[in-house]
Amino acid sequence: MNYLNKPKIIVGNVQRAIHEGMPIFILQDPLYLNESVILLPQVLGPLVMLCDGQHTIPDIKQELKQNYGISLPNGTIDHLLSQLDEALMLEGGKLNQARQKIITNYRAAPHRASPLAGQSYPADAEELRHMLQGYVDGLDEVKPVSANVRALLSPHIDYQRGGPVYAGLWSSAAQAVREAELVIVLATDHNGGLGTITLTPQNYATPLGVLPTQQRIVNRLATALGPDEVYAEEIHHIGEWSIELVLVWLQYIRQDNPCPIVPILCGSFHHFMRGQAKIQTERKFQIMSKILRNEMTQQRTLIVASGDLAHMGPAFDGPPLNKADYAQMQNDDTMLTNTLATGQAQSFFDLMKTKQYERNVCGLSPFYFTLDLLQKSQGRLISYDRCPADENDTSFVSVCGMALE
Repeated sequence: MNYLNKPKIIVGNVQRAIHEGMPIFILQDPLYLNESVILLPQVLGPLVMLCDGQHTIPDIKQELKQNYGISLPNGTIDHLLSQLDEALMLEGGKLNQARQKIITNYRAAPHRASPLAGQSYPADAEELRHMLQGYVDGLDEVKPVSANVRALLSPHIDYQRGGPVYAGLWSSAAQAVREAELVIVLATDHNGGLGTITLTPQNYATPLGVLPTQQRIVNRLATALGPDEVYAEEIHHIGEWSIELVLVWLQYIRQDNPCPIVPILCGSFHHFMRGQAKIQTERKFQIMSKILRNEMTQQRTLIVASGDLAHMGPAFDGPPLNKADYAQMQNDDTMLTNTLATGQAQSFFDLMKTKQYERNVCGLSPFYFTLDLLQKSQGRLISYDRCPADENDTSFVSVCGMALE
């Protein structure tokens, strides 16, 4: 089994816990392809880090001993890798087989299902409409923005915490949303690779109906960028929530009147932020922008950028936030939203790289692409909040709703 020569562990959801008095990590596959979890003693955290596809098993054993003082009995690593393979957290082997089967079934279906329906929000259409209307009714007032709005920066946090921010944005921009002939959704891929642009030809469905994916545009992008490039991580569309949660609001505001969409998942900008690559010379970004701008001239187009702002506190491996930190979080978010409102992609990129990348702004890539597509725009902040992310009120996710003309 060649994939075991230099094992690469793929882990998404990692939680800390105490099990039988011992601190552990709870590991689960990032795509939630099954319900298996691995309980890993925290002391073995370096082992997972070293299983990066670059180290052989002898290399891993040596580094664990020399750099971490960990000596493992014979067979320990092999046993763990076997467990990870069964749990679909090891690149190659059973994970690859599962991916192929799942993507084949996904493509064959009439539309993408709604994995959050019945969990994060009601699966019944009328119950869902009632819930969303409740958020709108709870607003103090709705100040409509111009019908000429070309883009919305929307949260993708759960509705239970972010409902009022969604409601403020989407109800204010209702006219522009209803008049759109095409909606391009640029959304955070929480499991995406470095600089990835991930497409799908599949339609998206929610309890409010099916939104048809504009396959002509998807095919045009795939041909220009290369199908191997844009479909390599297509499986992420199945479980990623960042597109689904904004499409529910799109359908609700459009009063169940469907329009074509182009759903695009946007990967990590880590390598750009760390100076390991230059975004200005990323050819595939230039190609995507040129094609989409051309399409935008042919029909009334609305861009929806799905992304949250900062993720801070112990829930995100940071220090606990006290009252002063909580206030500073809003000050930093004000700087961020003011920069977004200028409509300058490079200014936003520079701010993130020099001052704010450590704040874990997950909307970085979709926000950047949106500003770049618009070229010149001016934004208006509609709604904002800092949502609790742990039981102790020491972790928060900040979210905003912004309309750009």
